[in-house]
Amino acid sequence: MNITILPGKLSGNVNIPSSKSISHRALICAALANGVSYIRNISISQDILATMDTLTELGAEFITDKDVIEVHGISKASEKADLRCGESGSTLRFIIPVACALGTESTFFGKGRLPERPINIYTRELSKNGITFYYNNTMPFTVKGTLCGGEFQVEGNVSSQFITGLLLALPLCKEDSVIKLTSRLESEPYVNITIDCLKHFGITVEKTEYGYFIKGNQKYTPADFTSEADFSQAAFFVAANTLGNDVTITNLPNPDLSSQGDKKIIEIAELMCYNKKAGISEPVYINVSDIPDLVPAISVMASVSSCVTHITNAERLRIKESDRLETTAHMINNLGGNVKITDDGLIITPVSHFTGGTVDSFNDHRIAMAASIASTVSDGNVTILNFESIRKSYPDFLNDFINLGGKTENGITLE
Repeated sequence: MNITILPGKLSGNVNIPSSKSISHRALICAALANGVSYIRNISISQDILATMDTLTELGAEFITDKDVIEVHGISKASEKADLRCGESGSTLRFIIPVACALGTESTFFGKGRLPERPINIYTRELSKNGITFYYNNTMPFTVKGTLCGGEFQVEGNVSSQFITGLLLALPLCKEDSVIKLTSRLESEPYVNITIDCLKHFGITVEKTEYGYFIKGNQKYTPADFTSEADFSQAAFFVAANTLGNDVTITNLPNPDLSSQGDKKIIEIAELMCYNKKAGISEPVYINVSDIPDLVPAISVMASVSSCVTHITNAERLRIKESDRLETTAHMINNLGGNVKITDDGLIITPVSHFTGGTVDSFNDHRIAMAASIASTVSDGNVTILNFESIRKSYPDFLNDFINLGGKTENGITLE
């Protein structure tokens, strides 16, 4: 579905959906606990549904009542399962080792770019520890065997999702395990979210000088867990405020108390606003190795700031839902901005405003939402192709945008 957004400012209050990162982890932990858990403040998106569907196939049960999910943990794992991950990289990379630890012969299915996203760390390391992969560099593929504990050597600069998947699965193994990082860990805040969530469900992980130590034969315990609002989704409205909008986000957690790495958006927005007010024109360098999901929102802010912005250490954005270096540059440049792609990021030269235009979201939810925010400082209409991609993470985004005063051509909404 294509949406055309009319220029205009936003004003009012908005509640941000729960953290998708936290919710994935909490649902998996609850499914692995023997008993009944409650996960509160859950926002249902396509990615969260994918994780719930895979866990159901593995033997868990979910009862949903508004924003509360009652989770009946897996008492006996399925012998075989077809696990449909949709387009969710988190679901795929978290559930592969979990299914292996449960000993379930599992066939994984995916859509969009998911079959292209690498899992070679698992095919290499899990194969050394009891698992057989029937994998031809795409999906579907099948895994057989029961995961054994031991040593797992993992690159830290590919995706922290591999470390999270192992941290979720290895406590179930009889043997103790170690994860040895063979390069610097990027996106470490996401691993910290995992460790915090595991602790809530009775699992302990020890950080070491080389990586992580996980004691075997641990038991997940049921819990009553509340998910925080998502700084990743809030980033778009934080960005909107740097563009002259007046949006109050009513439910964000205290950044000082949150493990979410994307809380960094608050600091980045404050820097952009300060530089603009002070007339500072020296270049700004933003290292996004720990916060890759913020790049589309940062790019919109930077495009109408007072100085050139260099986004660095963003190579991993090429293997997201889209090649986000290419698609972010496409979005900004098609709307009248000025972005150049570098080997590891973007160089954004500011303009006074956007001109409007047509943007292909490339079925990437973050590109669609970033382009919507860009419309608030645009002279002309902004047409976004494949806008329904927002259902992946923030299905109510357009409703919230309209409730804040945003307008679409002919009053079109997303059903």
